[in-house]
Amino acid sequence: MRSYVEIDPRRCNGKPVVAGTRIPVTVILDQLSESGSVAAVLKMYPELTPETIAGVLRYCHSLIEHTELEPERA
Repeated sequence: MRSYVEIDPRRCNGKPVVAGTRIPVTVILDQLSESGSVAAVLKMYPELTPETIAGVLRYCHSLIEHTELEPERA
């Protein structure tokens, strides 16, 4: 996964970005959410590959898997 996502305090304020780019992981997630399509994201960011997007999603999955979430209180 680290080959797909980098965290560098000098790049994008230390937020996770797609490796070798300045594209924040959150931008990829937002684009996937809006378009519902990997193909649409690849059209917007032709420097990415389907494997890169899959790696980004695995990174996000791993973060969620290793995070203790507490239910929201009403």
